[in-house]
Amino acid sequence: MTPPLPDSPTPSPPAPTGPAGTAGLDVEVRDDLAEVFRDAGTEGTFVLYDVAGDRLVTVNPARAEQPFVPASTFKIPHSLIALETGAVADEHEIVPYGDEPQPVAAWEQDMALPDAVRQSNVPVFQELARRIGIDAEQDWLVRLGYGNTQVGVEVERFWLDGPLEVSADEQVRWLARLARQELPASAEHQAVVRDLALVEDTGRYALYGKTGWVADVTPQVGWWVGWVERDGDVYAFALNMDLGTADDAGLRIPLGRDLLHRLEVLPDR
Repeated sequence: MTPPLPDSPTPSPPAPTGPAGTAGLDVEVRDDLAEVFRDAGTEGTFVLYDVAGDRLVTVNPARAEQPFVPASTFKIPHSLIALETGAVADEHEIVPYGDEPQPVAAWEQDMALPDAVRQSNVPVFQELARRIGIDAEQDWLVRLGYGNTQVGVEVERFWLDGPLEVSADEQVRWLARLARQELPASAEHQAVVRDLALVEDTGRYALYGKTGWVADVTPQVGWWVGWVERDGDVYAFALNMDLGTADDAGLRIPLGRDLLHRLEVLPDR
């Protein structure tokens, strides 16, 4: 049996102001790169936003505009909301997970934000959501212009089951604003969240990213979103793909990296 990934989907409980789409941007459609998904036996989309060039590169543009539940990719904006609302004093505050059994053993720990993001700790972020509250969550989604800005009535589940949804196009536009610290939030908190999303810094480039796994749809959907900083430029990206099996979730980052290499955002392997 394949061990669960850190952002394994949580079991379902018992029974508009979003970023602009592609308006004003130079859009390049790369149908040839759809082979990356076909060769992996799945369907997906990939969007790259070259900020300096004001250019979008899109694989499967129809799907790039299709909204999906953000799942754990929402931990990036959610961390910013938690800091801005004072739900945590700072990124070092330990947040309790609640002492309940979890589907992922790594989630059965109290954690501060850096570990909670790295481990994609759902119960820790559910505790933060309860502290923030529905009204403040709604206000901040609108203020930050994230996705369809909808919270609904389940403060512990809105990013896991909906109604919050975001498209790949919207993800890259939003992430580019965070990368450049242009969101309507404090510069200090934006800098903290940037650091939370850092995956690797080689000296030649810095890679920021977060995966997500949408469980409550058929087929399930996997996300990998983030940005690359290289030579002073920002390249925001978003991948989402159908997950036929749990093992397919392990393809999100390798396929995304392959596309970043093919588009010459990451250096030659």
